[in-house]
Amino acid sequence: MQGNQKVIDGLNALLGYELAAMDQYFAHSQMYLDWGLNKLYERINHEFDDEKGHATKLIERMLFLGGQPDMQTRVGFKLGTTVPDMLQSDLRVEYEVAEKLREVIALCETEQDYVSRDMLLILLDDTEMDHAHWLEQQLGLIERLGLPNYLQSQM
Repeated sequence: MQGNQKVIDGLNALLGYELAAMDQYFAHSQMYLDWGLNKLYERINHEFDDEKGHATKLIERMLFLGGQPDMQTRVGFKLGTTVPDMLQSDLRVEYEVAEKLREVIALCETEQDYVSRDMLLILLDDTEMDHAHWLEQQLGLIERLGLPNYLQSQM
């Protein structure tokens, strides 16, 4: 099937964010594991898997529409060096993904590609309600408990 090039381009732009988030979660999860923060490792490794799933859906849709996935571009990738920096960087990339998702959802509406739109709505819900919300909670816990207590709870 030959899809709308604007939609394919939008999906590719989203893919750049999802791949960056995936790479960032992967690196952060390995850092947490190395530091003995096993609970953070497990959750962030789960987020890595979720982002890989998001990227897979985007790639599958692009291929269905006759597009070529751009597997090289990474948008928003930034590793943290401390736990709060890492969580904040992960939250930042989730906010960027959510903003781009809303943009491409609107494009899909305009171009009347309702199947792509519906797929992206699911990704937006996952991004806002699961990923970003959990990261906001963790940063709130650090603020309320203090970093040493938070880190101890993550071992």
